[in-house]
This record gives sequence, structure tokens and C-alpha cells, in this order.
Amino acid sequence: EIVYFAVINTFSNQNTQDIAERSDIDLQHENPRESTKMTRYQIFTLVSSASVNFSSMICYSILGPFFPKEAENKGVSDTIVGMIFGCFAFFNLVSSLILGKYIVQIGAKFLFVVGMLVSGCCTILFGLLNRAPDGGIFIALCFIIRSVDAIGFAGSMTASFSILARAFPENVATVMGCMEIFSGLGLVLGPPFGGFLYQSFGYEVPFIVLGCLVLLMVPLNIWILPSYDGIRSTKAFWTLLALPKVFFVVLIIFSISSCIGFLDPTMSLFVIAKFNFPVGRVGLVYVGFALSYALSSPLLGFVSDRIPRARKWLIVIGSWLTSISFLFLGPIPIFHIKSEIWMFISMLILTGFSLGMCGIPTFPEIINCAYENGFEEGLGTLGLVSGIFGAFWSLGTFIGPTLGGFLYEKFDFEWAAAIQGSLPFVKYLETFLHYGITIRLISLSLGYNCTAEESKQLLK
Repeated sequence: EIVYFAVINTFSNQNTQDIAERSDIDLQHENPRESTKMTRYQIFTLVSSASVNFSSMICYSILGPFFPKEAENKGVSDTIVGMIFGCFAFFNLVSSLILGKYIVQIGAKFLFVVGMLVSGCCTILFGLLNRAPDGGIFIALCFIIRSVDAIGFAGSMTASFSILARAFPENVATVMGCMEIFSGLGLVLGPPFGGFLYQSFGYEVPFIVLGCLVLLMVPLNIWILPSYDGIRSTKAFWTLLALPKVFFVVLIIFSISSCIGFLDPTMSLFVIAKFNFPVGRVGLVYVGFALSYALSSPLLGFVSDRIPRARKWLIVIGSWLTSISFLFLGPIPIFHIKSEIWMFISMLILTGFSLGMCGIPTFPEIINCAYENGFEEGLGTLGLVSGIFGAFWSLGTFIGPTLGGFLYEKFDFEWAAAIQGSLPFVKYLETFLHYGITIRLISLSLGYNCTAEESKQLLK
């Protein structure tokens, strides 16, 4: 209750209101489309978003190396472990849509900060689950805490995406790519740091330490994050989702996140069984994947912003490379190639790069498509886009672990990874055909002297 009233009182403080008013004035009179120098409030926005990306991903990623084994000791099957990972994504999905729709009414800053507060508390509570009785009670508490954590995560990330797109309208992909450095840093540090703390101090310490880290960032963001006001969008989610280009892009988002989610409940078990790695060293295997994703994302974002026409080909090529990397992750038995640790890590590095290649351009693609089709430019529309992006990302991270745990239990990792890799391959074919047919139609329309406006409509 003390923390809650402190948050409320801080939001009502006159100094915070003054900062909010100056922020809005600066954003209105100093047009970010025309200014190449970042304002003070844009810098504060970057710092706040970087903090939530880093803290959220480090808390999310610590489960991978040791939780499946801990849950197994509690009498939980691989399928249920996958569902525990997946329930986080399911509630993230529902929350992203609702919070994205009402972000203007709730307030982007309030949603951002309260989301971090909820997520930090849930992380600490998850670290106390080893004291719960084995079996049903342990499983039920896992589902409850992960579900509430997902709602907090959805709030902070939906607000973060919307605020970034509002503050940097002309450099969305570049800024998102830079923020992925901090997401990747969280993914890099989470597994080895969590594995080290687990091996040294036991199950509770990793969650308590990282949960407290998130809570320490709450007052920081209350202080520095500017307030961004906006007008509620008059359009609905379904109107945006009904646009053909948006529909194809969100399916790509789904395939990307399902591939990432697939690795959560399966990869640590495979590495322990196949290469005899101790639990404390399993987290090091995640480093190659996370580093390749984090380091390539800013460059891919820069290319996406500077050459918008290249976005569709980044998506197509990235989807194809992702499917190839999953085929050789095991590798699939029909190739008769012996599984080696160097090959496994190499494929993880390729997976991280390819997922960034097809993932980074998707957010600005949806924003541009929305504006081209009459959606208002402002926080309301950005909330819708962030909600849809978060919802389909969460849908993939729900299906990925759930299906991954089931496939790993019924088959082995080699076949499970190959089956998962078929999803981005299907998306590659669909997207390639969609853009190919679109380009062909435009060529034909120009041949028939179609007007520029009619040609433009074919791309929407």
C-alpha cells in the first residue's frame, strides 16, 4: 500500500506535471521529423525504454537454464512445463490488446511504471515457489504468478513501444533496433547470471535479486520518463488487422516469436542430455543467440528506416534463414549429420541474426500501413499497433513453448526443431508470393496506364 500511494502521489506532483507540459510543448513545437538533434525528453524516453527492455528480458530469460529441471524434480511433466512458459504469453496476448486499446485513457507513463512494479513483485514471488508442495499446488501457483507477471509485462512493453514510436516517428526501426541491444543484453546476461546464482545459492536467489533490480528501476522511471498525451483512436483492432499487408506481417511476428518460445522449455534439456553440460553452464549456450540478435538489430533497423523498400525483402530472407537454422539445430536426422556443440551454437547465432532480420522491420511496416489507410497519427493509433504487435508476439510465445514441450516429449529435439522450423518456411513462401504478386500487379497496372493513386492502393 505504501508503494502504491507513493506512485500515485508522485504522478500528482506539480513538478511531474510541469515536466509533462514542457515535454508536450517541445514535441509539438520542435518537430522531431525536422530535427536531427535529440531533445532532452527523447533522451529520457530512450533511457526509460532501455531500462524496461533490459530488466524485463533478464527476468524473462533466467527461467530457461534451470526451471525445467526444477519443475521436473517437483513432478511436473515436460508438457506442463511448456504450458507454464506458454501461459505467460497467453495473458500477455490478451493484456496487450486491451491495454493498447485504452492506453490514452490509462496514460502511457502510468501504464509503463505500474507494469514494471507488478513484474518485479511477481519475479520475487516466483522465487519462493520452491517452498510450495510438489504436484498440483506448485503447478497452480506457477500459472497464477506467471499470468499476473504477464499482465505487468504487457503494460510496460505496450507503453514502451507506443512512447518510442511517438517520440521518434521517422526513425522507428532504428530506435527499436537500438532498444533490442538492451533486450539482447538481458537475454545474454539472464541465463548465465541466473544459472550462476542458482548453482551457487539455490533456486530463490536469482529471482529475488532480479526482482529487486526491476523494483529499483520503478522510481527512476517515475522521475525521468516524460508524459505523452494523445487522442483516442476511432478505429478498431479488427479494422487494422483486416488490411492484407498488416495480416501478413503479424503472421510473420507470430512465426518469429514461436521460434524463440520453442527454445525456452526444450533447449536446456537437450544441451544437458546431449552434451552433458552442468546446469550452471547451460546459460552460456544462450549467449550466441542473444548476442547475434542484439548486435545485428541496430544495423537492420537503420537499413529498414533508410531504405523502406528493403523491409519486405529483409522479412522474406530472414524467414528463409530462420527455417534453415532450425533444420540444422538438431540437426534433423534425415541429414545423417552428427550433432556437435560447435554446430549447435553456430545455428543459434544464425537464428538470432535471421530473427532480427525479419522481426525489426515489422513494427514500422504496420505503422506505415495504418497511416496510409486513414488511421490518425498519434498515440491512439500507436497504442493499437503496439497492442497488435504485442498480441501476436505473445501468441507465438504461447504456442511455441506449449507445442515445443509436447513435441520434445513425444519425439526428440532434432525432430521437434525441424517441425518448428517449418512454420517460418511457410511464412517465407506466403510472404514471397504476396509481395511477388503485388509487384506483378503494379507492373501490369502501370502497363495499362493506371493512376498513381490506384497503384498505391495495390500496396496497402
